[in-house]
Amino acid sequence: MKKITRLLAAGCLASTLLMTGCIEETFPTSGATEEQVTSSNESASAMLWALHAQLNTPVWSAGSYHFDFGYGAMMHIRDVQTGDMPINMSNYDQFWVWEENQAQGKNYLYPQLIWNYYYRCVLACNKLLGAFDEETATDEVKGYLAAAHAYRAMFYLDLARLYEYLPTDVTTPQDDFYGNDITNLTVPIVTEETTEEQCYNNPRATREEMAAFILSDLQVAEANIGLLGSTETSSHCQPALDVVYGLYARYYLWLGQNIDDTPNAANYTQARDYARKAIDAAAQRGLQPMTEEECLSTSKGFNDINCWMLGSQVVKENEVVQTGIINWVSWMSNETSFGYCGMAGAPWSMIDAGLYAKADDNDFRKRMWKAPTGTALDGKTDFLTSTENGYFGDFLPAYASVKFRPGEGNPDDVNLAAATAYPLMRVEEMYFIEAEAAEHVAPGTGKQLLESFMNSYRIASDAPAGYAYTCTNSDVIDEIITQKSIELWGEGLIFFDIKRLNRSVNRAYSGSNWSSTTRFVTSGRPAWMNYVIVQTEENSNSAVRGYNNPDPSGKYKLQ
Repeated sequence: MKKITRLLAAGCLASTLLMTGCIEETFPTSGATEEQVTSSNESASAMLWALHAQLNTPVWSAGSYHFDFGYGAMMHIRDVQTGDMPINMSNYDQFWVWEENQAQGKNYLYPQLIWNYYYRCVLACNKLLGAFDEETATDEVKGYLAAAHAYRAMFYLDLARLYEYLPTDVTTPQDDFYGNDITNLTVPIVTEETTEEQCYNNPRATREEMAAFILSDLQVAEANIGLLGSTETSSHCQPALDVVYGLYARYYLWLGQNIDDTPNAANYTQARDYARKAIDAAAQRGLQPMTEEECLSTSKGFNDINCWMLGSQVVKENEVVQTGIINWVSWMSNETSFGYCGMAGAPWSMIDAGLYAKADDNDFRKRMWKAPTGTALDGKTDFLTSTENGYFGDFLPAYASVKFRPGEGNPDDVNLAAATAYPLMRVEEMYFIEAEAAEHVAPGTGKQLLESFMNSYRIASDAPAGYAYTCTNSDVIDEIITQKSIELWGEGLIFFDIKRLNRSVNRAYSGSNWSSTTRFVTSGRPAWMNYVIVQTEENSNSAVRGYNNPDPSGKYKLQ
């Protein structure tokens, strides 16, 4: 294992770099010339697009670590920590430490990747927000600032849900070394106004403090996001109003469970209502749940950003594309001749066999994975053909994914295949948030919403005449999460539901397709879902010392 060698506290880095200045010159707040205003607008635009570029920029120099390729790597880490994405055992698997719950303590490089990545993204938001006075900014700049607030809310919401300590079956809510109570502590908050001195004594925010901070960002974003230009919002690379509503829905879903794991009806009501607002606002942009044709397309299947509320667009000039093998497509598309998933003895990206079995054969989504030989859907999935590998359907193992297709359906040319997009928010997620939240508030209503979604958008066109999906699971919340897991497989979101709802992970059932080194069974949420703050932050931030999450590494025995 590689120990941490970089003595860097990301929170302090954010403040220190911010104080060095964010743009080359400042403009007067009154009496500005047209040239100055125009250049301010252009500077704000450039900084916003630079912020988006952080989604596909590695933490360390390109090629240093093959699990380091931006936000997509964060999503992949979360997915392999659930029970939904077994990775075929392989000597090439760079994500094995997260799958096997090893090296998750504060002294290891792997948690450092996550900490550094998120706080660098926060820094990019803070630099833009700190460069302009929101009170005197032009309307155009206010639109850019609103987008930065939305991004910062998204990043801090991720951080809060990743690092908030919630009870587990193998750890206690005390710091390993000092014994201090850490229940519901999240992460230090660093803003554009945080000074270097403050950063050296910046405690982990409580759930309530973090919730208030994120809400303030969302409120500013909601008020001004309509000022963001059509060039930005039409690209689907930048947040529009539907995305802000979607972030509200995620936010209130996070707060939907009280500290004692009981539902909070008021917050679930807000989650339900904001999810519906997001759905309606997305519809005004022409966005509906992806169709059967769009989902199963061999050229555009889950690589077309125009299908989503918000996505990350990778271009051939990005470092991650130029590496050839350290990018989203390399790790998520089994149909390439160049990526990690395309290697001999590859770490295939697969769906959990148990989850796959819960998908209805009349649900077209089930054809996004290779069916086991002799089953009803065997031979019903369309595969690509490579000039080097031939027909992928001939050798991909059962349960292998074809959800994320290489760019333009080209499995061989890395400049086309890896220059694609991946989703950050889809309207489908909002339908599931609405259904779950509604079921918590008024039992029976979520069941109706789930059945409506499935029958309207997910039953295959060739299903038997008169067929209709019916929720027969007596635990409606469980069924909603199951269908959400199928829908959002590979999108890095189900981790948060497992942690929030205190759900167990079982990888050792009869017929499991998990490798022998990853077959854990937890009682409730896994301890590894309470991320550990890194040693470098403890070294530089005295308020964090003594208030860290317990190291979960090795806490579970293989079954």
